[in-house]
Amino acid sequence: MKIKKILFLGIFMSFLVGHTQEIYTLEKCLDIAFENNFDLKGVKLRAESSQVNLNQSWGDIMPNINGNYNLGINNGRSIDPFTNGYINQQLTFSNAGLSAGLPIFNGFRLKNLIKQSYLNLKASEMEVEEAKQNLTFRLTLAYLQVLNMRDLLELNKARWEVTQKQVDRLVVLYREGQGNPADYTDMKGQLANDEVSVISSTNSLKQSIADLFLLLGLDSDFNASFEDIDPLRDFASYPMSDDEIYNEALENLATFKAKEFRQDAAKSAVSVAKAGFTPQISLFGQLNTNYSSAAQLFTETGITTVETGDFLDINGQQYNVMTNQTQYESSDIGYRDQLDNNLSSSYGLAVSIPLFNGFRAKNNVKLSKIALEESQVELQSTKFQYKQFIELAYANMEAALGKYQTLEQQVEAFEESFRVNEIRFNNGVSNVIEYIISKNNVDNAKQNLSMARYEYVLRTKILDYYTGDF
Repeated sequence: MKIKKILFLGIFMSFLVGHTQEIYTLEKCLDIAFENNFDLKGVKLRAESSQVNLNQSWGDIMPNINGNYNLGINNGRSIDPFTNGYINQQLTFSNAGLSAGLPIFNGFRLKNLIKQSYLNLKASEMEVEEAKQNLTFRLTLAYLQVLNMRDLLELNKARWEVTQKQVDRLVVLYREGQGNPADYTDMKGQLANDEVSVISSTNSLKQSIADLFLLLGLDSDFNASFEDIDPLRDFASYPMSDDEIYNEALENLATFKAKEFRQDAAKSAVSVAKAGFTPQISLFGQLNTNYSSAAQLFTETGITTVETGDFLDINGQQYNVMTNQTQYESSDIGYRDQLDNNLSSSYGLAVSIPLFNGFRAKNNVKLSKIALEESQVELQSTKFQYKQFIELAYANMEAALGKYQTLEQQVEAFEESFRVNEIRFNNGVSNVIEYIISKNNVDNAKQNLSMARYEYVLRTKILDYYTGDF
């Protein structure tokens, strides 16, 4: 029996104590979660994307400048880019250019696009804040659940220790041949039930710790210890009505602000789409040049007299017709010289007037208006849902408070009953069945009271979340 007792104590003592216990407070858990939580990281990355989109919207109003350069070889019949004549030879060619454009007017599309991107950025920032609020809420509830399971484990441990003392007392009587042997075996059966309760609550505590560390983004530390949330709320009705809580939620919760920004951004998107009906005016400029390996420079070297092949008949005598022919010497034109010589430029004002584009602009406006209505519906739906949630949470808080107050009275009654029955049983006046029933009553009542205590705190924390006082 002593060996079994030692082994059983080792089950939960190794879990509760550990060699290196790290203490976690709620504030420490929040700091870790804000740094490591994967869902929060994803929301922050989306906010960074919104910032980049805003930067790009500002960049769209600036001039765009582009350069191009090509170099290649052509074989066979082609057009000489220098003379525009046909040639049939291998040709090395190159061309370079620089173009620039500046939007002047586009139906205020870029202006509204900047506004839309800015509102989307503000919405993303509010969504980050919303994610932090939700994470704080979820983590606080998970932390409370750990404390609840820890207290239940302590209650079950104390329950088991009381039963173990009775078993130790009865085994002495059993060995001395005194008392009823059935009392000893019944008490051993009760001890087994208490052992199962300790094992189950130990596992429940581990599960609660695992859930908490999942939010922290850390590997579970089952040897960690957790500080109580001090002070816990006084057990009284919540100081605000459900309507007051709802009005506070509208002012303080980031989820409403985020959806309002999304709605405003959708309004700007409609204006962006309407710009598709307006003319667009822009300035443009181009600078181009080219090179050809077939291009040559001819330099005059002198004049010679040559026969033309024609004859002049004078008095029956034929004379060759001669002509002067200029002599040239060819040389390749350098690459840089060609680029300088072939340089050309153009600039002007471009006007694009939308006449017909397959109803694209019209349909884009319709889609933008639908998206705006969706954002409005989503905001109204969110407000309606939160109102329902708050009314239910308030009702649950009141029920939890009434349950706790009733269970307090029940624990007091069962504690007095057990005190009397324990004295009677130890003095042999009552039997073991009466003792076990009385003991189970008070133990179960204490567990129920502990759970009701945390249930009430949890319900009030939910209301604190809605008011922003979290």
